[in-house]
Amino acid sequence: MSLTNVFQIAASALTAQSMRLNAVASNLANADSAHASTGEGYKAKQVMFQAIATNKAAPWAQGVRMTEVVEDKSPPRMVYDPKHPLADGKGYVAYPNVDAVEEMVNMISASRSYQTNAEVMATTKSLMQRTLAVAAS
Repeated sequence: MSLTNVFQIAASALTAQSMRLNAVASNLANADSAHASTGEGYKAKQVMFQAIATNKAAPWAQGVRMTEVVEDKSPPRMVYDPKHPLADGKGYVAYPNVDAVEEMVNMISASRSYQTNAEVMATTKSLMQRTLAVAAS
């Protein structure tokens, strides 16, 4: 595997984790947005990825790409609050099916993965610079 493939692989991972962080941010931002139980409100979103070969001559050199963003099919979180303007006839208000703890775990995981891939790129750059310095001397 050439060092330029490392940049392509790490760049695809950075893009993927950035998309994942955007989905987490959207989920957390909408976690407490109430909606009428009869209407469609916000649904938690998850980003799906697929491994890809960046070079057919070197199938071990993999990258990643986003395939789709899927909505969570679980029912909304129902909270009893009869004084809320969006409460249904039984006094329940529908909130998005976002689990804040799970989203925070996803955010930490995506952040660490993003940071690791940025460090891979920095290390690869450093190795290439050292190689050029040795070759020039």
